[in-house]
Amino acid sequence: MASDAVMLPHGNQRTTYRPVNRSVERAFYIAMSILMCACVFIGFSPTYFQAGLIHAPLPSPIIHIHGAAFTLWMLLFVVQATLISARRVLWHRTLGTIAFCLPPVMVVLGIIAAIDALHRGVELGPLDPSVSLAIPLIGIVVFAFIIYASWRARRRPDAHKRLILIATIGLVGAAFGRFPWARIGLPPAAGAVTGISILLLLLVAFELFTIRRVHRSTMWAAPLTFAGVAFAVPIGMTPVWHAFAALLNRTIGPHV
Repeated sequence: MASDAVMLPHGNQRTTYRPVNRSVERAFYIAMSILMCACVFIGFSPTYFQAGLIHAPLPSPIIHIHGAAFTLWMLLFVVQATLISARRVLWHRTLGTIAFCLPPVMVVLGIIAAIDALHRGVELGPLDPSVSLAIPLIGIVVFAFIIYASWRARRRPDAHKRLILIATIGLVGAAFGRFPWARIGLPPAAGAVTGISILLLLLVAFELFTIRRVHRSTMWAAPLTFAGVAFAVPIGMTPVWHAFAALLNRTIGPHV
């Protein structure tokens, strides 16, 4: 048994949480990593994984690179959780140093892919291309913010692992949006919100069960991730966003 602790903003005082059974905690993070990979596989299976990966008929080369980078991140998340479970902390830290070179690339690729979709007039369900742009673009900005915070917290394992998990949960929204929600009468955007909410609630429930409170990092990062998914469409429907999307469409060429 051990205690999670987090530094408060002032002084050397610490907030100490209820002792956590490390075996239970490791099992939770591995289970979450596998669950998220399963969700990504299900969501992208028809158009990417079962379509031949590099041979999948994707609309542009940048989407192939984007898919490969984000798939690699999901696999790295599983490997890192497994290394911690196996108590290979040094290996985890070494791989983590290398792995953190990937998020900046993912952010750039995510932005380029979103703008590429705008140029191609991609519509997510009933949403027009400008509104559809808001979903991946806002999502990747939220991911960038939280993943940067996780890097800043790399010497505080209790905060670091939660922020990495929450940032990755946000990425799974793209896969949830491709689930067959129409069969139960839900549009893709609402389905993505539903899926993300379930994953975030699993984390909150785990914390309430183990440390008897919601961790400080979860308290701000989980609502931010939820808001990035839940409010992307309403933001995308505003005149300001439509003007922004039109500006991007005019000023950034179709072959970014």
